[in-house]
Amino acid sequence: MAELSSDPERERRAASRSCGPCSLCCTVLRVDELGKGAGRDCVHQRGERGCGIHDTRPPICRAYRCLWLQGGLADDERPDATGGIVDLEAVGIGLRLGIRESRRGAFDDSPVLQGIAERYRSEMPIRISDAEDVTNPDRPFRVLLAGGLEHRLAGDRIEIHRGGILIERKRLPWAERLGRLLSIWWRNRKLQ
Repeated sequence: MAELSSDPERERRAASRSCGPCSLCCTVLRVDELGKGAGRDCVHQRGERGCGIHDTRPPICRAYRCLWLQGGLADDERPDATGGIVDLEAVGIGLRLGIRESRRGAFDDSPVLQGIAERYRSEMPIRISDAEDVTNPDRPFRVLLAGGLEHRLAGDRIEIHRGGILIERKRLPWAERLGRLLSIWWRNRKLQ
């Protein structure tokens, strides 16, 4: 079972960690103050030398700490080594584990990311998405659930798998489709 609460070992790991050569969040995160969309490389990224505006970087960049930096993952599970950023995300009154792949398919290619997902899967949903085309509301993502269930979503279509075998294909219920369309309309209106 994964440990989510604070413990002395996790706090020790967090205190000793720094990003080092990892700058995956500089690609995956959206930074409105810089006009940088999610999934695009930041123009201030300097590879292993780090951020070119580190001393004056925006508040979101200063505040962001992935689960690895927080000490919640093992030393060898740093995002640049696994191919994805792992975060705990609040959803309503619960939590889910979010895995944002550096590229589409990184989760399937990374036994380490798969191991992280398995550790948390019985405790909370695991949402796997990539950093490509994040403004597309129909882009695919996956949700891993306890009991070997997996939902693969693209737009308003859902495929349900159990143990890797497709067991059902369906569309979202009409009320959820309507809510989704209204949400997309509202987001597009705000972006204009």
